[in-house]
Amino acid sequence: MDGVIEPVMVHFEDLDAMGIVHNARYVLLLERALAAYWTKAGWPFDPSSRRFTEVFFVVKEFAITYHVPITRVGPVHVQLWLDHLGETSAVYGFRVLSQDETVTHADGRRVQVRLDPATLRPAAIGPELRAACRPLQRMAAQGLDVRAG
Repeated sequence: MDGVIEPVMVHFEDLDAMGIVHNARYVLLLERALAAYWTKAGWPFDPSSRRFTEVFFVVKEFAITYHVPITRVGPVHVQLWLDHLGETSAVYGFRVLSQDETVTHADGRRVQVRLDPATLRPAAIGPELRAACRPLQRMAAQGLDVRAG
């Protein structure tokens, strides 16, 4: 398996009038998974954190395909990985899965660009953060044979 799995909660306010997760709320499910992963990895999205300026990213692109609606509140899993880690940008791939991981509710990609907080111009992703990204990188992107194992 590429990347990591993060459990996230679907809340009542994520549902629309028809009782399914509103399409726009899938962005929040991914945000919740990313925030949980990076906080556990020691890179919280907290302005008081000494590493905050290193994780000052903005979303450039977000694409999603919906497959099976989520029809209830409760836990789901988000699988996330990095398809590409550039000089100033990162391309995440993701899947929103049922808790037992047998159903793919949606999948997509998100492109982020790191900015210098002072200038709001693209800035290089530093070596420490690059090293922290390694568990998220797809095996093929790391130069490993994904069939091995």
